[in-house]
Amino acid sequence: MSKSISIFDTTLRDGTQGEGISLSADDKLKIAKKLDDLGVHYIEGGIPGSNSKDIEFFKRVQQLGLSAKITAFGSTRRKDSQADQDANLKRIIESGAQAATLVGKSWDFHVHTALQTTLEENLAMIYDSIAYLKQQGLEVIFDAEHFFDGYKNNPEYAVSVLKKAQEAGADWLVMCDTNGGTLPHEISSIVTTLHTDIPQANLGIHTHNDCELAVANTLSAVQAGARQVQGTINGYGERCGNANLCSIIPSLQLKLGYECIGEERLKQLTNTARYISEIANVHMPINQPYVGNAAFAHKGGIHVSAILRDSRTYEHIVPEWVGNKQRVLVSDLSGQSNIVSKAHDMGLDFDQTNEQSRKVIDKIKDLEHQGYTFEAADASLELLLREAGGEMKELFTFESFKMLVEKTAGRPVVSEAFVKLNIAGNNVYTAAEGNGPVNALDNALRKALVQYFPAIKEMHLSDYKVRVLDEKDATAAKVRVLIESRDINNSWNTVGVSGNVIEASWEALVDSMRYALLGQILQKERDVEEPSADQRGLINH
Repeated sequence: MSKSISIFDTTLRDGTQGEGISLSADDKLKIAKKLDDLGVHYIEGGIPGSNSKDIEFFKRVQQLGLSAKITAFGSTRRKDSQADQDANLKRIIESGAQAATLVGKSWDFHVHTALQTTLEENLAMIYDSIAYLKQQGLEVIFDAEHFFDGYKNNPEYAVSVLKKAQEAGADWLVMCDTNGGTLPHEISSIVTTLHTDIPQANLGIHTHNDCELAVANTLSAVQAGARQVQGTINGYGERCGNANLCSIIPSLQLKLGYECIGEERLKQLTNTARYISEIANVHMPINQPYVGNAAFAHKGGIHVSAILRDSRTYEHIVPEWVGNKQRVLVSDLSGQSNIVSKAHDMGLDFDQTNEQSRKVIDKIKDLEHQGYTFEAADASLELLLREAGGEMKELFTFESFKMLVEKTAGRPVVSEAFVKLNIAGNNVYTAAEGNGPVNALDNALRKALVQYFPAIKEMHLSDYKVRVLDEKDATAAKVRVLIESRDINNSWNTVGVSGNVIEASWEALVDSMRYALLGQILQKERDVEEPSADQRGLINH
């Protein structure tokens, strides 16, 4: 039996049915290009004619020259009608898609209740629709909706649906666990039986995650003989989501030895998952298997000590195989190995035989006891480590800041910040307004620094989070502020803690600016150490 698996992505169709996900035509085109680069074999773009976005997508996607087959989705003809007169089928043909996914009922309960027709008419609807699309030269993937529920209720009829689709010329027969309630052992047993009932059929699997078994059910189906896998990136989809291709592909390829997208393209998986998460504007769980930010993150000192000797002690695969990377978290659980590992990643020379590492660990534990966290604030951690190693040159010194927040009846709140710094021996005093006190502080601080460090214009704040640490203290509670900052090439996170949200924000703001300037300095040092192409030419001559 072939070990090659066809990957069918329905992020742009089934994935958009997930709550909170809405993609423009431009979004869908960007995602389609990214999926094609990943190497999926089918990209289901949507339902032609159902809305203006999908109409535009199918019109413009032809210009991209993608290798994947663009697939249009639709249902079988209406009951008691003719396929060649069905508006839905005509729109699929007019879309210009190379393949069509046609969904039909395979559960007798649905035929009677949802379609309100006979079992015989449902079979005719399936046959006529597939045969008509095949006559138009399309590849047809038949999705047998509610197949497993239908099989458990009436196996003879469920199988007859697949046989009728095969008879009509369907290229793929896809078994759908539409309600997501089937268990892996049931999937395996039913798919295995189908090989006897429908020999030579190209079987596919489409599962939903209502029991958190979509990935397991998909793997079971493949091991039982299915050769097409349908799913979405990050498991997006209606209710609890669809089968997550980001888990399925590496599990099939790395664990079970199936050929899916190839070794080199598999390295793009993490980048693809995070890119699509950004386009969809949906937060990606940090603990998502394979591609999550914490998928290969280690916090306990014993674990870190072990992975530094051999990563196989606490990692089931090499992270780089899926484009991810190992991360060592620094917290109050950290051992000396964590600090050494983080320092090494930052290019710092920390000798774990001396007292320096221990002092840094103790300081980190003390700060975390106060409410700081460095797991999500790598920039603040790096500044801390560089200071401990005597490698930080202070480019500016804080003198003071003041805040004015004024609210007048009938008018919006006005926030103004006054900041005093010492830069290169000069006292610099600036004032700026902003959309709230933190924005005003950011503007005033930036205004002071840009006179001496013009590169500060290239960075901006991209996220701001506040967490109350001691809820029982109500408005007097200590808060933790996390700030994410970005420039053209990078993003970094800083942290501040205080009983005053403005002071906590100031701490995180100052660290974000310090880190940005540190990056500029380190880049200049690298440029000096690594001569340009012209300089290398002079050196060589």
